[in-house]
Amino acid sequence: MNGCVTSAPISTAAFIDAHRNDDDAQLAAALVAHAGQLALSMRDGGLDTLSTQRKTSVSDVVTEADHAAENFVAEMLDALRPADGVLGEEGHARASETGRTWVIDPVDGTYNFAQGSDYFCSALAVAEGDPADGKASIGAVHRPATNTTWLAANGQAWCDGERLGVLGGAHLSEQALVTYLHPTFMGDEAIVGAWMRAVKDAATIRMMGAGSVDLANIATGRMGGWLQHSVPDWDWLPGKALIEAVGGVATKVDAGGVTWCVAGNPLLVEQVASRLVGHAA
Repeated sequence: MNGCVTSAPISTAAFIDAHRNDDDAQLAAALVAHAGQLALSMRDGGLDTLSTQRKTSVSDVVTEADHAAENFVAEMLDALRPADGVLGEEGHARASETGRTWVIDPVDGTYNFAQGSDYFCSALAVAEGDPADGKASIGAVHRPATNTTWLAANGQAWCDGERLGVLGGAHLSEQALVTYLHPTFMGDEAIVGAWMRAVKDAATIRMMGAGSVDLANIATGRMGGWLQHSVPDWDWLPGKALIEAVGGVATKVDAGGVTWCVAGNPLLVEQVASRLVGHAA
């Protein structure tokens, strides 16, 4: 299967005509590619004129590109998958008649995007049942700046059409742990304590600000593992599908009064999860 379906944004009518007969995986790859390129083209049109608003803090923002990309994906799903559910970060929601829900993150890494960084993506997952149950049969991630598309479906994963192999079993001490801890939580001793236990034995840690890009890179073998707490479904499910499709583990662990998402090769995940709850492995 070709996971790289990238092109300059086209009209909605042309997209519908081009993808009317796609299966779900093909459609997912095409949607994230178009949404990502649409966002990038809007930023290229002038970062200083791109409308940006705060959500909860100075680093939690939304731009008009987020809304435009999600509007496009939602409109295409209305036309091509009208019975499926929709759950979008920026507010689109529709109940599912089929048991499938398309979970949309139009621009993941919006703060990076708004600052001119290339570390952002568009991502989506097809969840089976309630998205909160974490069963994603399809995950698709497109990084516009590098024109890269990752796709997971039917228990397999691709990067730009090339089949990805199984993750190795490297130890935490040999791997980079990609993580995030917002400053507003750094005064919470329980959360900080759990996080410190989990990260202190890693070979190195990185905080790059776009979870789906992080998880896609881990699935490709470029990073070791991932750790973050209180992660919304749209930031978790696309990458979770990719990790699981390459033989990795993507799970949730309760520690420090919050729920952490942990992903990577099985050995690393076991080690991180054990440290979160206070048991070395």
